[in-house]
Amino acid sequence: MKIKGTTKITGVFGYPVSHSLSPVFQNAAFEFLGLDYIYIPLEVKPENLKIATEALRIFNWIGVNVTIPHKKEIMKYIDELDETSKILGVVNTIHNIDGKLKGYITDGDGFIRSLKEDGNFIPEGKNIFILGAGGSSYAICGALIKEKVNYIFISNRTYENALKLRKHLNKKLNFKNVEVIPFEKRNEKYIWENIDLLINTTSVGMKENDPLLIEKVNIEKVKFVYDIVYNRKTELLKVAEELKIKNLDGLSMLIYQGAISFEIWTGKKAPVEIMKKSLHDKIQNLLLKKSG
Repeated sequence: MKIKGTTKITGVFGYPVSHSLSPVFQNAAFEFLGLDYIYIPLEVKPENLKIATEALRIFNWIGVNVTIPHKKEIMKYIDELDETSKILGVVNTIHNIDGKLKGYITDGDGFIRSLKEDGNFIPEGKNIFILGAGGSSYAICGALIKEKVNYIFISNRTYENALKLRKHLNKKLNFKNVEVIPFEKRNEKYIWENIDLLINTTSVGMKENDPLLIEKVNIEKVKFVYDIVYNRKTELLKVAEELKIKNLDGLSMLIYQGAISFEIWTGKKAPVEIMKKSLHDKIQNLLLKKSG
């Protein structure tokens, strides 16, 4: 990849962000299509978010992704929001169009694309159990409602945050089939009689000794398990595999949400298979180094 004076710059704002895998597949996609673009990770402390966002205009960057902890806060500093970002109150993609910054949220649509294309799972009419009530939960719930799911159960350690998410879905999307389950009651047997899709949007699972939040006897009743954690195979996914339940990890969602961002910035169709291969190769190399 040759960087020139004409090279269009994209990247990701986050804190921390050095672990991000997005540069791997975004740069592979730019190179494959012969586009004069580059994607770099940018560590932005919360107190510097406003000035970093303004710098996009100053340096005429094409755009950035936005990750933890900036997805809500950054909305204050951009000029326009797409309809989904307005409804859900989060942004993960910014496009700079002649100095005007427009915000999008691609997480939800990326999740649905991965669920359908990689998981062969159609969410319409299904019952969902979702762990967590953070920014990813807002985006995923919003996208699932657009897909006409039947019912959503939400369970979160902080009960009040789950209530806020339910209120948001009731008010902004006019979706009433939402029930908040107190975290300590998440394994009540009656809940699991008709759950089609179990989703973990929490960070539980990122570390080796993290607990299994849902009991195995309940997991075996569901049809599909999705864990958005992508840095390792979580206990939840190990159990799903053991029970022969179809499942996906967060790498699938990461690719598809990134593909949508790619298309916003370039106007070109993202080479999803190239993006997947580059990420797979990178992870295999990392595993080889670790084992060697």
